[in-house]
Amino acid sequence: MRIVETDAAPTVKLKHPILELALRPGSDVSKRREALEAWYREQLPVAVPPLLEKWEPMLGVKTRRILVQHMKTKWGSCNPVTGNIRLNTDLARKPSECVEYILVHELLHLIEPAHNARFQSLMDRFMPQWRQIRDEVNRLPVRHEDWAY
Repeated sequence: MRIVETDAAPTVKLKHPILELALRPGSDVSKRREALEAWYREQLPVAVPPLLEKWEPMLGVKTRRILVQHMKTKWGSCNPVTGNIRLNTDLARKPSECVEYILVHELLHLIEPAHNARFQSLMDRFMPQWRQIRDEVNRLPVRHEDWAY
């Protein structure tokens, strides 16, 4: 991450592979976190709709709502009864295939709520490389407090 001082409102730009955070001079760590968290919240609502358009028909499922929020220990969760899926804001730190994997994982919970053999078989069928992507997702910490600012 690169921090740039500027006399303007905070901005975050991804200049692959660098994340550039522009803040007013003297901004403390809490201001950095606040700006980054706002940026993360903006990223997933943009990335997820095209993935839903692709995967919901393929899996034969329909979500009721996608919620993006802080999650301390999970990348995502699904409530099969309500049809709601929650995604961790920190997924914005991950490559797009990781976001897709988490979304497919949660969508499949609408079919099979448990992490049993049937669930794993569905993952194998629809996303054969899921284990490799899962390992990539889990290589880095879940929460941003574990990252340096």
